[in-house]
Amino acid sequence: MSMEVTAWNALYNAMHTQEDRRPFSRATLRRILSFARPHRPYLVAFVTLSVVTAVLAVATPVLAGRVVDAIIQGEAQSTVVGLAIVIAVIALAEAGVGLVQRWLSASIGEGLILDLRQAVFDHVQRMPIAFFTRTRTGALVSRLNNDVIGAQRAFSDLLSGVVSNLVMLVLALAVMLNISWQITVLALVLLPVFVLPARRMGRKLARLEREAANHNAVMSTQMTERFSAPGATLVKLFSQPARESTEFAVRAHRVRDIGLRTAMVQWVFITALTLVGALALALVYGLGGFYALRGQLDAGAVVSMALLLTRLYAPLTSLASARVEVMSALVSFARVFEVLDLKPLIQERPGARPVPDGPVSVEFDDVHFSYPSADKVSLASLEEVATLDTRGGDQVLHGVSFSVAPGQMVALVGSSGAGKSTIAQLLPRLYDVDAGSVRLSGVDVRDLTMASVRQALGMVTQDGHLFHETIRANLLLARPAATDDDLWAVLRRARLDDLVAGLPDQLDTVVGERGYRLSGGERQRLTIARLLLARPRVVILDEATAHLDSTSEAAVQEALTEALEGRTAVVIAHRLSTIRSADLILVIEAGRVVERGTHTELLAAGGRYEELYRTQFDQPTAGGGAPEPEQVPA
Repeated sequence: MSMEVTAWNALYNAMHTQEDRRPFSRATLRRILSFARPHRPYLVAFVTLSVVTAVLAVATPVLAGRVVDAIIQGEAQSTVVGLAIVIAVIALAEAGVGLVQRWLSASIGEGLILDLRQAVFDHVQRMPIAFFTRTRTGALVSRLNNDVIGAQRAFSDLLSGVVSNLVMLVLALAVMLNISWQITVLALVLLPVFVLPARRMGRKLARLEREAANHNAVMSTQMTERFSAPGATLVKLFSQPARESTEFAVRAHRVRDIGLRTAMVQWVFITALTLVGALALALVYGLGGFYALRGQLDAGAVVSMALLLTRLYAPLTSLASARVEVMSALVSFARVFEVLDLKPLIQERPGARPVPDGPVSVEFDDVHFSYPSADKVSLASLEEVATLDTRGGDQVLHGVSFSVAPGQMVALVGSSGAGKSTIAQLLPRLYDVDAGSVRLSGVDVRDLTMASVRQALGMVTQDGHLFHETIRANLLLARPAATDDDLWAVLRRARLDDLVAGLPDQLDTVVGERGYRLSGGERQRLTIARLLLARPRVVILDEATAHLDSTSEAAVQEALTEALEGRTAVVIAHRLSTIRSADLILVIEAGRVVERGTHTELLAAGGRYEELYRTQFDQPTAGGGAPEPEQVPA
């Protein structure tokens, strides 16, 4: 390894290792070892080969010096050729061992990344909805990427570096001291000149790199938001492309300036350290040559000392920052474990049983609910705040009670923010009640298996979400084993078959991020088709027709009528066609059921339902009468 390469490595290590002073318990170390245990055979082989690599690296300079001595002393040609062959064999062995070592390193590193990512991903999948409503998506994704990769470094680059560098340092130092302790000591005097500037300059460059990363992150966010279809539409509607361009240019110019400054600082630093390395070599050759001319040292020994110098500086500079590197790796592990240690607020009870077969009834019995406080469902680091708020949320539901017999439909209406959607979210256990109970077929949902609850229930929300995948993939979320005939059948029932059939790739057409390539009505009908494919026994419609025009609603309503037939339904809606067919209408205000009855009964009662009905939707005719309204309050 040349002095220039050694200088670059020293600078890189100084830039990319950040010391963290948080304490690490033995429990954390045991957990790290538990992840390493499946890779133990590879780890043993990897460490062994690291030692072999270090020995071979030190052997070559020694043999090179022996060749020089053989030539000067006029030994037999066979001796020189033999030594050359040995050096060649060692080079081949280094290449072979390095190849195997690289394969082991990649196997350990990638295997560890797989284990950690799978563990974090599976754990996050079990977290409640409250976790996702508070957590920054970018911070969570970073745990699966940056921190997992940082943890992996402890078992590949860092592990091999510490072991091989330590062995190489000991061997090189022993050989150099044996050859000439005076030259060795003088060479070591220049080491601080080599190491200390690397640490200081590395920290300076790290600050520049972090600033550039922050600007790049902001530019990335700006591009992500502005390049999406809704963002681009918003910018165009408000005629602000020039302002957006100016904001982007300011940060882009700053990144350019930082890049130029970083490049120059790096070049000056590397040039200076390479000069120090050249001075060290000059010292070895000068003092070694002086001793050789006086007969106190062989010429071959001088060559060996010069070649061993890089074997001495390289491991010393690496080991100087090894502690910080180890701490950085441990920090990454700690950040990964921090996510794994956050227990899901909603868990399946031991001995949970499936939802009973047959039609399902729904019952809310004196339900009280408030949204959980931040400290119960999130992490400060994922929200990028100093401390989490420990205060609980205000109570949203106050003693809500109602029951829906199998095959019946209950409709929830009321003011915005009254608690209607909260009631709908308690059924599939997106949240758990604080008091009271929610029952399916007479069994508390907390005593049922989550898989059977989610299988028994089907939900369509106001903003039906679609992934950036094909129509086929979005539908198969409901029933992965469904055939193409099944898919076309539900598309026909959702009045989407003609539209999909007219697309270039039909079922394999990618709908775009959140389904943006479809209109609002088409997107909602596709989510209803997905519900039809799932064939749930309980249907929850949370403003499912809110984005549909009259024509689309008429088409979808036929499909919904078929989908709801014989099934229990909880419907949050503002369309008359949905409300009038309900067996029971509940008027929700401030988290309480203030009225209940059929459409006719509630109008006749002259209460809150009638007030909302007349205020918002009653339009007098020319003859003074009031026509049948088309909507009721949501």
